[in-house]
Amino acid sequence: MPAAYLTLGPVQLALAAVLLLVNLGLSAWLRLGLARSLLVAASRMVVQLLLVGLVLQFVFALHQPLPVLGIALVMATLAGVAAVNRTRRRFPGVLWDSLLTVVTAAFLVTGASLLGILRVRPWFEAQYAIPLLGMVLGNTLNGISLALDRFMEGVADGREAIEARLALGASRWEAAHGLVRESLRTGMIPTINAMMVMGVVSLPGMMTGQILAGAAPTDAVRYQIVIMFMIASATALGALGVTLLAFRALFDARDRLRSERLRRVGGRR
Repeated sequence: MPAAYLTLGPVQLALAAVLLLVNLGLSAWLRLGLARSLLVAASRMVVQLLLVGLVLQFVFALHQPLPVLGIALVMATLAGVAAVNRTRRRFPGVLWDSLLTVVTAAFLVTGASLLGILRVRPWFEAQYAIPLLGMVLGNTLNGISLALDRFMEGVADGREAIEARLALGASRWEAAHGLVRESLRTGMIPTINAMMVMGVVSLPGMMTGQILAGAAPTDAVRYQIVIMFMIASATALGALGVTLLAFRALFDARDRLRSERLRRVGGRR
């Protein structure tokens, strides 16, 4: 018989916050200058999660599709913005490319999983739709960010080699397909690495949460397997989509590299 579910209160949360003294102590000892950032990040996390908990509790009680879709779009929008904010270079329209890719990849994979694999009825059941979409978005934005950053940095660093290939008669795809391939590989590697050690080195968050909530470990494992396949698929689609959109933006139809569209942010141009 599974152990009883343990409810956490303010006292337990306060005790958990004491663990941050390790980080604060290291920052002070080694003069890392991270104390302020750590406190701000921790405070934001607590406030954001508490607000999300209240919103989700309200949405779960509605059993209506529009609030679920509204929250899903807000989540996807924030993920698209976060993916671009992590890159070191930008080009005009990169934010819209990121948003389009995040929404398409995450919604397509999550929707197919809800309807075809888990067979949730109704499909907009917030208890399933929101957590699954959140996990897919979190990992998809990482893949998109890594692939996009790798492609733009590759274009900037390899501009002369790319232009030389174009000058010798290569098409834009022939000149850049190697960089596209490396960008996709960069975006997908974290997910592959996570799958390699899952269950041996690490116990993922969803599986751990279900076990703590009293679910049978075998059921939690099955859900986690489905989640990881969803994440892998959405990450691959997202990395591919954003790289191809960046390729289209930085190489025109006349097989010319438009490197002047790239600008560096957060540092020396």
